[in-house]
Amino acid sequence: MQVHRDLDHLPEFRNAVITIGTFDGVHAGHRFIIQQLEQAARDCEGETVIITFDPHPREVLLPQPGNIRLLTTLLEKIALLEHAGIDHLVVVPFTRSFSEMSARSYLEDFLVARFKPHTIIIGYDHRFGHNREGGLELLEAEQQQYGFKLIEIPQQVVHDLTVSSTKIRRSLQEGNIRLANELLCYTYFLNGKVVHGDKMGRQLGYPTANLHLNDERKLIPAEGIYAVQAQLGARIFPAVMSIGFRPTFNGTDLRLEVHIFDFHEDIYDRELTVYFVDYIRSNLKFDNIDALIVQMNKDSEQAREILATL
Repeated sequence: MQVHRDLDHLPEFRNAVITIGTFDGVHAGHRFIIQQLEQAARDCEGETVIITFDPHPREVLLPQPGNIRLLTTLLEKIALLEHAGIDHLVVVPFTRSFSEMSARSYLEDFLVARFKPHTIIIGYDHRFGHNREGGLELLEAEQQQYGFKLIEIPQQVVHDLTVSSTKIRRSLQEGNIRLANELLCYTYFLNGKVVHGDKMGRQLGYPTANLHLNDERKLIPAEGIYAVQAQLGARIFPAVMSIGFRPTFNGTDLRLEVHIFDFHEDIYDRELTVYFVDYIRSNLKFDNIDALIVQMNKDSEQAREILATL
């Protein structure tokens, strides 16, 4: 897959079959659109082109702290779309001036002039241009003049896409990892760098890798204990993860702590990817350290049992 970030230097696409969207999560619902893209491209011997935006439009139009919680960062999205077999991904820098482009200019100067589309696949409710003034009706009215074919994504499919994204976010925020993974069609993951902590886990016999996310907009699952897989480079290890404020120690900052089983390497400043397999329990405040260690032993045993079934 070729990734294009400079709109002034796009290639001459061959019978471009395009669609437009954020594709956050690249989840099961998005696969339907990708399949439509691929089928339409085969029919016209063309290339599949997905147009997406960075940053997310809501970050520009509704700039509030915590407004966006991404299922996938841009780099993660690129990797997932490449795995799906897309030919071209065009990452459009989303700015306020871009959002204020008229619908007519969006169609003529952006879509037609830059992509020369053979086919446009678009949702029935897709809106574009200043004040969302453009939509399917404008594309339908102008498709003959500009010579592109228009394929409408039906209302039910668009509804399912919205429901899927909402369900995935809600499932992660509720700790329902299995449902989220089922809807994603892959295992949800976090990427980050291992940073120094206060070494409390080591004192308890459970040294942990403290994860600092590469992108703070990434959605963090519900607080609690999880069975996870930890990836370092090409190696994948069974592990247990804690997300929370460490109530037993009256913590005040959210920690992402990963204990990798039977692992003793120094991995500070290394990149770590954590794949969420299952939720074990919510966070608890224990009366003393001994009670906490007993529970940590139980959590580790349960995580090992879950991961042994993979």
